[in-house]
Formats: sequence, C-alpha cells, structure tokens
Amino acid sequence: MPNLLKFNQETHPQIQPVRSFVRREGRITPAQKKALEQLWPLYGIDLRAEYLNLELIFNREAPRILEIGFGNGESLIQQARTRPETDLLGVEVYQPGVGRLLACLETEGLKNVRVICADAWNVLQCYIVDRSLDGVQIFFPDPWPKKRHHKRRLIQPPFVDLIWHKIKPYGWLHLATDWQNYATQMMAVLSQYPGFYNLAGKGNFTQGHGQRPSTKFERRGRDQGNLVWELIFKRSKNTD
Repeated sequence: MPNLLKFNQETHPQIQPVRSFVRREGRITPAQKKALEQLWPLYGIDLRAEYLNLELIFNREAPRILEIGFGNGESLIQQARTRPETDLLGVEVYQPGVGRLLACLETEGLKNVRVICADAWNVLQCYIVDRSLDGVQIFFPDPWPKKRHHKRRLIQPPFVDLIWHKIKPYGWLHLATDWQNYATQMMAVLSQYPGFYNLAGKGNFTQGHGQRPSTKFERRGRDQGNLVWELIFKRSKNTD
C-alpha cells in the first residue's frame, strides 16, 4: 500500500493547494494492519500515471459517488449496504481508518466500494476524469477552528472549482459540518460559485441529512447539544 504520492509537475500540471490536513496516524491495531496488508489488493487503488478507469475498476457502469475524508468508513459502509446499485469511491489519508473500512467491507461482503489513500487534491487533479462523478460528499472536514488556520480549510474557491469539473451536469456536492463558522464559510464559497446552485434555496441550509447516514460520532455530538449544518448544491448543466 502506498504512502502519499508525490506527483510529477511536468506530467500533471496542477494548482498547489494549501495542506488541509495534518497526519495524525495514531495507533494502528493488529486487525487494521492485517486488513491493510491482506485486503488492499481487493479494495484499494494504487495510483499510477494515468486517469482512473472507474468502469474497469468496478467492473460495471453505475452511478458513482466520491467521499473525501471518510474517517473510519462508517458512512461508506452504511451507504454500500443500502445502495448496492451505486459505486462508492473513498479517499482518506489516515491508515487506521482505511484498515477498519477494509476489514468491514470483507466481513460484510460488500463489493461496491473502492479506496484510495492519498491527498484528495491530487486525486481529483490527476486521476479523476472530468464529468465522471454523480456526486461528491465531504462530511465533517477538519474545521481548523483557529482564525489564523482558516486558510487551511478544504472548502475554498479553487477546490470547489476542481470538484465542479469532476461532477456530471446535475450532479451534486453534499457538505456537513458541526462548526457554525465553517458552515458560514462553506455557504459563502458555494453561493458565490456560478456553477452550483443551492437545492435548499439561496442562503439556506438543508433540513435533515438528505441521503447521508448519521455516524456514532455525530450522534454522540447531537446528544451533547451540538448542531450540524448541511449543504447540498447541484451542478448546473453548463459545461466548460
């Protein structure tokens, strides 16, 4: 299984993003390590010097959703169970979470999930074909709560523009956060981007989860009184 890849600037010219995550691997359990070693060839995608052929990877033509930063994979597992007709591609940099997801996929016999362990910026720029995704979901990204660190937040205009190019016309972008300040920033960034429109109406947050399953972490936060802000924006028909 690869570490974060270094990309060739001449082969893949790209915008240089601000790093939106810090590697906090923590302790990897023996079960997670075993899953990474034994199950990565079944569910993992090793990135090479070409765009991914998702039809070949999943061995079918189906709706495709990309989840960025899936944590321990709880959301992906729930969606894979309830939406077998959909292919799910997960991107995550933390190996313990990847290992947990791989083990769960094997235990439950789920075949519609594939995993990439790399920086989402580079994955989108170098490996995802334009207009190939039906939806992108980013649930509870690192809020970088200190004001001086807000520039490190993932949801910034260049990243939204990158996502727009990868989503099919009328595809969607679903965001969720439990930090109000970040929710306000997300709303401002997406509302100012002409290629997306708000399904809940201008300036409105989505009521309820949409198709997003709740996680144990989220339910614990709600029990403590934490609020969650949801945004679902749809891509316009316009093509570049």
